[in-house]
Amino acid sequence: MESLRENATLASALPAYPAQSGRELQEKIRARTAHAGVLGLGYVGLPLALEMARAGFQVTGIDLVREKVDSINAGISYIPDVSGERLGRTIAANKMRATQSLAAAENLDTLNICVPTPLRKNKDPDLSYVIAAVEAIRNHIHPGQLIILESTTYPGTTREVVLPVLEETGLKVGRDFFLAYSPERVDPGNQQYTTRNIPKVVGGATPRCAKMAALFYEQFVEKVLPVSSTDCAEMVKLLENTFRSVNIALANEMALTCHSLGIDVWEVIEAAKSKPFGFLPFYPGPGLGGHCIPVDPYYLTWKAKMNGAEPRLIELAGRINTQMPSFAVRGIADTLNERRKCLKGAKILGVGVAYKRDTNDVRESPAVSILEALREKGASICYSDPYVPMLTIKGQTLKSQVLSTELLQSMDCVVVLTDHSVLDFSLIATSASLIFDTRNALKDFPKANVVRL
Repeated sequence: MESLRENATLASALPAYPAQSGRELQEKIRARTAHAGVLGLGYVGLPLALEMARAGFQVTGIDLVREKVDSINAGISYIPDVSGERLGRTIAANKMRATQSLAAAENLDTLNICVPTPLRKNKDPDLSYVIAAVEAIRNHIHPGQLIILESTTYPGTTREVVLPVLEETGLKVGRDFFLAYSPERVDPGNQQYTTRNIPKVVGGATPRCAKMAALFYEQFVEKVLPVSSTDCAEMVKLLENTFRSVNIALANEMALTCHSLGIDVWEVIEAAKSKPFGFLPFYPGPGLGGHCIPVDPYYLTWKAKMNGAEPRLIELAGRINTQMPSFAVRGIADTLNERRKCLKGAKILGVGVAYKRDTNDVRESPAVSILEALREKGASICYSDPYVPMLTIKGQTLKSQVLSTELLQSMDCVVVLTDHSVLDFSLIATSASLIFDTRNALKDFPKANVVRL
């Protein structure tokens, strides 16, 4: 690897590069001859890389997980939103390849960083993946390169964390290289809105950086929306997901309140959403999951507190959403008790364990938390999810069961935790003796054996 001193020497030895490299990169982007790269080939990075390749760019995907790299190069997709057929065609056409080598960044004209940004145990931001990625590519950055961070993070990360590391090379942002932030907006399982047609918000470290990044995205995204800074672009993503977190918390609190009053919250929401203005329907559920909504508001509250603000509404919403798995477990126990059955020893089938519909992502899934709690209380649990073939619950590995009349009839209670569109809810409604529905998936099958959250 090049040392920082070698990088600085390279930058100072090429005084003609700044203006020339910017023009060359623009020309390459417009002609789509630029060599594009994506670091992190998960739910965000892989679809992004495929859109770049679809537009005509030569793409290199970088990921440290060998299984992902081997799978991609074999044309095998591990993400439901990416078809194996499409990936296979792209690989066969030599428009994309994957590698574990971070040194591949040396040959790239553009590089999008799409690595995880989880929370620490104390709910503080964990930027270790971003920092490791930036420190690694620092050794391979060269004049005329465009680097874009897409990982969700708090306002100021690109400017305060990423930029100083890259400028340690002696290269100057906006002159020698280009740096921008563009929040990922992927909605796993959504077939209507994809990487290509979701508007792309872009903020640059300098105005020149913003223009370069916008030009790049315009080649493969239908609409690009430049904003004034990287801080603003980072804040956009946090507002979007905090908006959802707070409104889901309101729906969940309405569910708790309606339950105490003996009112059907689902009926209330259906009636309320008939108002053509001033109301946007959100729905209660067993809890929040995935990498975004349960995590992003904490990035915002952490940054807000660091600057003297008190985001009490956001924190309260997080507490409300966090208690929903426990509320669901109590509801299951009460439902069994009303039928003179005890939770301890009861045979319970969880239908769907992914955190949301039509995805195989179980990160922070409330379904997993509910099954773990049921098992701790003595229930005998199993699950069925066509997207998740194996699941570990408190050290015990379970295999997904195929839904059948026999399986459903053998259960004391069937709990609908994730409403995948491929599930046969008619079979569930007609075969199970008792159903606890946390998603209102059986609204079209009103029967005495269905209890809704």
